[in-house]
Amino acid sequence: MMFELDHIAVAGETLDEAVRHSEEALGLPLGMGGQHAHYATHNRLLGLEQDLYFEAIAPDPSQPKPDYPRWFGLDEFDGPAQLDKWILRCPDIDAAQRMFPEAGEPVHLSRGDLSWTMLVPPDGRLPYGGQFPAIIQWHTDTPPGMTLPSAGLRLEALTICGPDVDDLRTRLAPVFDDDRVIYRTIAERMMQAVFLTTSGRRILT
Repeated sequence: MMFELDHIAVAGETLDEAVRHSEEALGLPLGMGGQHAHYATHNRLLGLEQDLYFEAIAPDPSQPKPDYPRWFGLDEFDGPAQLDKWILRCPDIDAAQRMFPEAGEPVHLSRGDLSWTMLVPPDGRLPYGGQFPAIIQWHTDTPPGMTLPSAGLRLEALTICGPDVDDLRTRLAPVFDDDRVIYRTIAERMMQAVFLTTSGRRILT
């Protein structure tokens, strides 16, 4: 079983901040998104090339805060909006959970015509300081990466930077192999995405 890159996400304290940061970096307006009732979050989306998509996500103040931690560690997110998460899709979420128990428990979710299961840690915090990828299985033949119209952005590189990314790469290597994903060992945790466009490269951090 091999995993594939599904999408990447900018987190913000508010969705307005996440969208503004994303649009300034990408040079394009984000499309519509929606609400996630289970975790009281909301998002905006943008289709990319190669069956990928982009997400800006934040807590949704119009929904009651859940009695459990939100996904993606959003309860603890503070500071400027930034590229903060990457998400891998798999064909068998139960097998993925057995391989990576630290990635969390399967949570079944839906929004509109979309249905999916994602591994979410009970405290909402993904391993490796939040840099372990969230793992998703779509229960539809047409996930967003295949249905959102492409904005003409092609992901050239996604760089994961941190003090323990060599170990992260080793952990994922049996099920994930994508030349676009680069691991760089530095003291600071950060992520950077480089996109190719008709007018040159765009860099998102």
